[in-house]
Amino acid sequence: MRPLMISDPDNAPEPVVLDARAVLADPELAAGLAESAHRILADLVAAGAPLGWVDPPGREEVAELVERVLAAATSGEGALRAAYAGRTLIGLGYWLRYSRPTHRPHADLEKLAVAGTAHGRGTGRALTAALVDDARQAGVEVLTLDARADNAHALRLYRSLGFREYGRLPSFVAVGERRWDKVFYLLDFRAEPTGPEASR
Repeated sequence: MRPLMISDPDNAPEPVVLDARAVLADPELAAGLAESAHRILADLVAAGAPLGWVDPPGREEVAELVERVLAAATSGEGALRAAYAGRTLIGLGYWLRYSRPTHRPHADLEKLAVAGTAHGRGTGRALTAALVDDARQAGVEVLTLDARADNAHALRLYRSLGFREYGRLPSFVAVGERRWDKVFYLLDFRAEPTGPEASR
């Protein structure tokens, strides 16, 4: 896949957010998804992004992750969204249903990552909003996520989309000697109005 060279970020193409089916329907995008995702995730983790890795993940690990998420999205057990500027992946996110039988009505937003070059352009909001809509359409009752407490920008974004904090583990996330709180958020679709009230 040819990289998109953006010399003027203000004139960069608007990101297009695709679901898993749309990505898989395009042979070029499908073939390059794992490698592009690896580049984004490895670069972000190397820069200190709180994505669950201490060291940048390897290509094989990301390829296995992408394969697992695509399979879940195809079977209705999850959703994947990928943001593209032109033909270049600039962000991705996904949720997966909980595996415990007693938690099956619910899903967890596990990763949301936007390339450093695409920050500040609304890509994270577009990805998250699409994933929230996917969860609602799939009949998910409660969508959860957890984040490192110092990730203020992401937490602000989640709150603006209706998520609320429901718990926190103090000094739970460890990177070397550093510690941060782990914060838990939820979006409860059961609390949304339905029927005539929903259209008011």
